[in-house]
Amino acid sequence: MSTAAARSTHSRTSRPQAASAKEVVEQHLKYFREGDLKGILADYAPGAVFFTPDGALRGVDEIRPLFQAMIAEFQKPGTAFNMKHQFVEGDYAYILWTAETADNVYELGTDTFVVRDGKIVAQSFTRKITPKNTRFVPVGRP
Repeated sequence: MSTAAARSTHSRTSRPQAASAKEVVEQHLKYFREGDLKGILADYAPGAVFFTPDGALRGVDEIRPLFQAMIAEFQKPGTAFNMKHQFVEGDYAYILWTAETADNVYELGTDTFVVRDGKIVAQSFTRKITPKNTRFVPVGRP
C-alpha cells in the first residue's frame, strides 16, 4: 500500500476531531442560555475541576448543584446577560461578563476554561454580586 493510500485509509478510520475550546465554550454558553443542565454537564470531562471563590468542585456530581442554582436564577423573567469579552488561545478560553437577574446584579463575572479533547477539564469562576432585595433597616429599628 502506498503512503498516500495508507494516509487516506487512516483518515477515514480515525476518530472525529474533538471540538476546539472556542466551540466548546460557545456550546456551553448556549446550553446555559437555554437552561439545559444536561447539556452543560456533558461539556465537562469526568474528572473536571471547577474553581470557585468557595473552593474547588471536583467532577460533574459536585458541579451540578452550582449550575442548578445558576439556571434557576438566570431563567427568571427579566434576566439580562452581557458578554463583555471572550478570548480563546489554543486550549484556553476566558470570558468577562455582567448580568442582572431578578435577584442580583452581577457587576462582574469571569470564567476561565481549559479544554482538552473537546471537554472542559478545568474552569475557574468568580463574580461580584450585589443582591437587589436588600432592605435597609436603620439601627435600633426592626
